[in-house]
Amino acid sequence: MIYKPPQQKLLRWIALFLIGTFLQFLFYIPTPVLSQNSNRCSNITAPLTPEEQTYARGAWQYFVKNYQPATGFTNSTGGYPSGTLWDMGNYLMALNAARWLNLTDQADFDARLNKFLTTLSSLKLFEDALPNKVYNAANAQMVDYGNNPLERGIGWSALDVGRILAAFDVIRTCHPQYNDWLKGIVAKWQVARSLKDGQLFGATVLPDNKTLLVQEGRLGYEEYGARGYGLWGFPAPKAISLEPFKLVEINGVQIPVDTRDFQSTNANNYVVSESYILEGIEFGLQGELADFAARVLDVQKRRYDTTGQLTAVTEDNIDQAPYFLYNTVYANGANWATITDANQPYPQFRSISTKAAFGWRYLFPENAYAQKVFDAVKDLRSPDNSGYYAGIYEESKQPNKALTGNTNGLILEILYYKAKGNHPLIASSSASVSTGKPSENASPATPSNQPNSTVTTPIANQPNSTVTAPTATPPDTSKPKEVAVAPIPPVDSPQPSSQIKMERSLSVIERRYAEAAWRYFQANYHSKNGLIDDRSDFKGATLWGLGDYLAALHAARSLDIITPKEFDQRTRHLLGALIKLPLFAGELPGRSYDTRSLQLVDYGGNPAPEGNGWSALDLGRMLAALYNLKTCHSEYTAAVDKIVLDWSYLRVVREGILSSATVTKEQEGRSLIRVNPETRLGYEEYAARAFQLWGFNVNGSAVGGEYQTALVEGVKVPIQRHRKDSNSKNQYTVSNPFLLYALEFGLDPQMRSLFEPIFQAQAERYRRTGNLTASATTLIDRKPYTVHSTITGKGESWVALGDDGQPVPKGRLVSTAVAFAYHSLLPENKYSQELLQGTTDLYNPLAGFYEGFYEATGKTAVGFTSSTNSMILQSLLYKVTNQQPLIRPTNDMKSPWWQEVSQGNSGRGLPNTAKQQTKLISDSSGSYWVSASEQH
Repeated sequence: MIYKPPQQKLLRWIALFLIGTFLQFLFYIPTPVLSQNSNRCSNITAPLTPEEQTYARGAWQYFVKNYQPATGFTNSTGGYPSGTLWDMGNYLMALNAARWLNLTDQADFDARLNKFLTTLSSLKLFEDALPNKVYNAANAQMVDYGNNPLERGIGWSALDVGRILAAFDVIRTCHPQYNDWLKGIVAKWQVARSLKDGQLFGATVLPDNKTLLVQEGRLGYEEYGARGYGLWGFPAPKAISLEPFKLVEINGVQIPVDTRDFQSTNANNYVVSESYILEGIEFGLQGELADFAARVLDVQKRRYDTTGQLTAVTEDNIDQAPYFLYNTVYANGANWATITDANQPYPQFRSISTKAAFGWRYLFPENAYAQKVFDAVKDLRSPDNSGYYAGIYEESKQPNKALTGNTNGLILEILYYKAKGNHPLIASSSASVSTGKPSENASPATPSNQPNSTVTTPIANQPNSTVTAPTATPPDTSKPKEVAVAPIPPVDSPQPSSQIKMERSLSVIERRYAEAAWRYFQANYHSKNGLIDDRSDFKGATLWGLGDYLAALHAARSLDIITPKEFDQRTRHLLGALIKLPLFAGELPGRSYDTRSLQLVDYGGNPAPEGNGWSALDLGRMLAALYNLKTCHSEYTAAVDKIVLDWSYLRVVREGILSSATVTKEQEGRSLIRVNPETRLGYEEYAARAFQLWGFNVNGSAVGGEYQTALVEGVKVPIQRHRKDSNSKNQYTVSNPFLLYALEFGLDPQMRSLFEPIFQAQAERYRRTGNLTASATTLIDRKPYTVHSTITGKGESWVALGDDGQPVPKGRLVSTAVAFAYHSLLPENKYSQELLQGTTDLYNPLAGFYEGFYEATGKTAVGFTSSTNSMILQSLLYKVTNQQPLIRPTNDMKSPWWQEVSQGNSGRGLPNTAKQQTKLISDSSGSYWVSASEQH
């Protein structure tokens, strides 16, 4: 963001409406209308409290009092008619927020926006390319920073262009009737001139009147600006990559700092709050930027702990010379620097920023320090009701009485974000996700209102994880380095699958959802070894999670979300990694792996060189995915069979029942392996069907027999099998495994008898209470990290449980994946339609679909997983294949696997006969897989 003192922000009006309108149509580029998204914008799931409504009304008054009726623009600072494109973007965001917060009605909104866009359409552009850096808000004239009209102008700011492009995207999404108008404006601008070598470039005029292009943006704002460009189809991959940066220790926190400083580039590398706040409320914090934001908040809290001075620093106008300052965490080699754009120090004017305090409070609502600093400024409004002041000077403790569109606009945007249940405001983007690496060698930052916090993040969204709480590791000590794994050699030319019968193409909306879900697998891909993290906030994977990834790969390719080349490269890399994974006891893949080192770890990520057992359920998930890979893409058959023939099945299949291994330690320190039957309802049945595909006789674990039930909402819901090895100690019923079974294997009569009451109970609860219910196991970003929102668990209905079986108060989630799957399986059901409508907007365009939202508050459950995004992709594929089971049969019984089985006596526990123990059949109720013993 550029330096914008009040005397440097002037705007001028040029009456070229007819020409501007003509050019809009001349340069019009057709794209899909986004009218379906307007409901998402009006969906207020967490209404403002009476106190918050007072905040919003106070901030909106700034724009009421600083409106310029001749142009439709607003003043960037109180009473001063100036504005940059950044300021205009602030106003558009504020106007949109005001509409949905009912601070203004539709007629006023339309009148304001029509006048604004009419003037914007006819602005004189710098070199007829892009808007000038500053205009006069009262007459729309192009001016310089000294308030002098200039025929040519003084250049453009690429960061400001990025800001208004982000605002344009919000307007076209929330008010689709303006879509064509906005497209015409963007088409008229020569946006490509501000891009070079994947970076953002501004323009400035030299003393000799020549134009010089200058790279713009440093860590934080550079990425934010690039995302705005990406929303309109102008990628800037280098600008969004986070590089180059380093970590600098400040107050005990490793802070990310751009290495391009003032001394070497004549541009400041300041670290401030606002760029991360904008990133969070508009795009959603994820990956490295989520980590960076937490660090930037934490270091400000640490300064308060040390000095007693409340700290919330960012750039702000001030009410005295030099009028605009950057209050920073770090700038140009100095900690806590307060500087001008020319790097001149003014430490005496460091202030607590109102907008920064609002931003941190609502981005981190559970953070005690964010609440404390917010309380200091929440009522800092001018007595004449002209809006919020910019902040409080640290030294004098007096208000900084500057009134700005930036402060008040950001407050409105933040409150709208809160009212939407903390949903990011922008839900579509073509910007790519960073793959910057320095943060992998630094400890995750946890805001330190809990001084002795530990990192406790379980790896997998899968059934049998037991969470261990590891202690946070200091930076640059024991963090594993990412190992490189070679893909398997190229296979025969990829063949189009003859197994997938696409009845129709994805709709425009469905394709957007599929692309959003695939983003997870782009954002969490380890390019050196081909693995995917089970969850975005943890460098770990289970076999279940890798099975999810392989299923997602197949779905993405079938839906034409990825190219054949990308599918082949990723598939061969994953198969190469599976070959390299260490086996527990030399038999089977372990329960969890570090996705950087490929070494065995426990569920908390702690090194476990000897492993902690294996999961038959996870193995079943992978076997199902591998089977479908070689069935639908036969060129990988030899590679797949080689992997599964390396494994030993002697102890995982015993007397027709699936068993898993765990490791316990005696007091003397000896490790003891225990192998016990699997009894997890739904998961056992799913895994058994997968083992049957490979010829294993696991009828004792396959769906069938009698099930114990509990009465829930008047419906008999299954809770466990009637058999002696079932263990009711920690049993619970959730939807996930039954939905996965239905999508991949279809609903045979016995599974249907379990599936239907599970769905019916949730629908009945919704009818009784009005609470959307999509019960599932989901992952969240806070303790207990894994939540089982049960239909019934431990003898209670609708209880939320942690992995330890303890209740999680107000922890119930509505699962995004479950909603998508139920709608795909039951598209005509009214309740499944309600579920889908309530969850389709729960995605971050750069990170994938969120896990869901909390039933109690409507707030988004922050967390991204391979399981959720894989199930969404599979659900979309199921829709367009005429609801056929996604696992397809094969006629190739001469592959290496079946040849080895035919030879017998392998010493590896292979099946006794070279025959599948399940078969796909069809009848009047549909197509489904059944056990060989049930075939009729």
